[in-house]
Amino acid sequence: MRLLVQRVLSARVDVHERAVGKIGKGLLVFFGAKKGDQEKSVSWLAEKVSNLRVFADNEGKMNLSLLDVGGEILIVSQFTLYGNCEKGRRPSFIDAMEPESSEKLYEQFILEVKKRCEIVQMGKFGADMQVHLINDGPITLIIDHD
Repeated sequence: MRLLVQRVLSARVDVHERAVGKIGKGLLVFFGAKKGDQEKSVSWLAEKVSNLRVFADNEGKMNLSLLDVGGEILIVSQFTLYGNCEKGRRPSFIDAMEPESSEKLYEQFILEVKKRCEIVQMGKFGADMQVHLINDGPITLIIDHD
């Protein structure tokens, strides 16, 4: 599984010009699953992202987690995280997990994050979404786990 994590001042995801998820200060997390990914990675990733120290403390150092600052989290499915652009000009998505299995892992990830974080919003799996964000820093990280 792969997460693309962005620290944000705010973020919103729209489907058909209607907000389906919206947060203030916190993390925008794009979630992708590849063929062969297992449920065991879900809990590890939820723990990692919830406790990732990417928020500034009183001295301006990145020492605080989402939980420490009472931040919010917006989780958006994104199979294109496994797009391969090495050959040709069109990305190949052959490594991305099929939608049915990926959606189960996405839903499980959301449940695991909800066990840890108070405010959890999400996009709509498989929908054409427009994501609006104000990146803070910018801080953008990729977290992989097999």
